[in-house]
Amino acid sequence: MQEPASVAFSLLNLWCHAQGALKVQKQIPKTHYMRSYYLIWSFASINAWIWSSVFHTRDLPTTEKLDYFSAALAILYALYYTVVRLFHLYPRQSPLTLSYTSQNTRLLCRIWSLLCVVTYVAHVLYLSLLPRFDYAYNMAFNLLIGLTHNVLWLIYALPISVFQRFPSQPKSYRPNYVYKAAVFVALTTVATALELFDFPPWGRVIDAHALWHLSTAPIAMFWYDFLVEDSLDGNWREQKA
Repeated sequence: MQEPASVAFSLLNLWCHAQGALKVQKQIPKTHYMRSYYLIWSFASINAWIWSSVFHTRDLPTTEKLDYFSAALAILYALYYTVVRLFHLYPRQSPLTLSYTSQNTRLLCRIWSLLCVVTYVAHVLYLSLLPRFDYAYNMAFNLLIGLTHNVLWLIYALPISVFQRFPSQPKSYRPNYVYKAAVFVALTTVATALELFDFPPWGRVIDAHALWHLSTAPIAMFWYDFLVEDSLDGNWREQKA
């Protein structure tokens, strides 16, 4: 095992996302518009942390790419469901019937879905076809996607009327729990600093990258709590009325 601390903390993250998936399954009603999106993100994240633990166990070109590509998928899917949630591109009746309130919403959702698929495929192909892995580009790609995700949720959390948080409410409506999205953005920003600013390993085992993995575990649990709380807001029921 090449990096035991990173392996252990990757497995911890895997466990946190598995617990988060169970929380989504148990607490968010099956008919909820966003439930399936959150579960898919949970599974994408679990897959990413599986390959992270494998890569840090055995650093090979194949395990490295599986780690990076799986991480990019989880990050991009987080942005995908964020846009679906904040711009209300989800089916309004039931995820099973895929019924939309308008053809425009359906078209926008398809365009957004296609854009994300093309982006991810292009990202993987670019890094796979290069003679040498472009680490700088990979880092920039993930940072850009993650930053966009965080900025959208920060706007959602701030007391400004940009997003209509629920179609049944005016833009000025701001639930009392939305501040947690801003807390999440602050925590992830601090955690990301560990990935960007490296330092010599402590005891030849714990380095900045390992600490970054450690810090993301409680943040993930915090984010699942927020997603569940947002999903249980009473205004979701009004959309179905």
